[in-house]
Amino acid sequence: MRFWRQLGLTNIVTHQTECGYAEGPEYTGTHPDFTPLPKHGHLSIPSPNFLTVQEHIDAAFQRYWDAPDFPAIRAMVPKVDAVIPPGGPDRSKDVVTELISFPARDGHLLELKVYKSPEVQPDAVLVYRLHGGGWTIGDHESDGAENVHAAANKNIVAVSVDYRLAPEHPFPTPLNDCFDGLLFFKENAQKLGINVEKIIIGGSSAGANLHLVLEAWDNNVTGIIGQVLSFPAVCHPKFFPRDKYEFGSWIQNENIFKTFTPSCRIFERTTTNFGLDVLRDDSFAYTEALQAAGVEVELFAYGGLPHCFPGFLFDLEGTREFYDKYNAFLCKLSNARS
Repeated sequence: MRFWRQLGLTNIVTHQTECGYAEGPEYTGTHPDFTPLPKHGHLSIPSPNFLTVQEHIDAAFQRYWDAPDFPAIRAMVPKVDAVIPPGGPDRSKDVVTELISFPARDGHLLELKVYKSPEVQPDAVLVYRLHGGGWTIGDHESDGAENVHAAANKNIVAVSVDYRLAPEHPFPTPLNDCFDGLLFFKENAQKLGINVEKIIIGGSSAGANLHLVLEAWDNNVTGIIGQVLSFPAVCHPKFFPRDKYEFGSWIQNENIFKTFTPSCRIFERTTTNFGLDVLRDDSFAYTEALQAAGVEVELFAYGGLPHCFPGFLFDLEGTREFYDKYNAFLCKLSNARS
């Protein structure tokens, strides 16, 4: 964790309640007199396009919130390939997939899903993906559209790891699984057709958080050239350094949407941020900390849109822009193959 301590974010952790995130005024300081803060509060003005579907989305998610536990929620989620928004790759033609497995440090076999172009180039860049789902639900296809977009690039092999989930497997098991996956790639580069000195790590929401605490730097793992962190959970609100960074999104967006609303980061460094998000100000703080440390960062803010919106608001200009920026970043790094 030394790298993150140097950036001033000393408590980037995966603290979680049984439901994934700590909630309520104990951490967020909710009060009736709260007014939007000056730097980022304006981003919470809902997009008209989102408002037209918000009620339907809330209703669709309600059955999951009514489930008795996380195994029940997992059983309700269909095991299907992710929908690719209009204009994206044709996953039946542009990408092929393969399931392989490897043993974690305790001997448990973990599944990897490999996505690549039928015309993938040798010695390809590895995009190592960790899916979202609050550390408790989800699988490879939770972020399948991002995996497919990455793999449509002929210079990239994208791989997702099916890490074990809480609460059955609490911290640090999910984190260890993800780190063991990274070590597996380093040891099996030829089999996978990848260049292990050209690794882009990426993930969504909880998966982005796991990448943030992967401790690759502390363990001298080489080859990581960039990060793509979509809607990341950066810092537990109890430990947020409020004396350094604006922190209002947990309060401002608490009741706007029944799923978490976020910030997508592309670091290398590009950062995307979404306005209707309890995690929004985490991402701005992280960006500011990186910039202060001399890291090149680009910040893209999508005002008025909720957490993980590209996964369900397909016909939206913001969704098209999200994938355009994502693809451009991957193209830039995958083509820089010196």
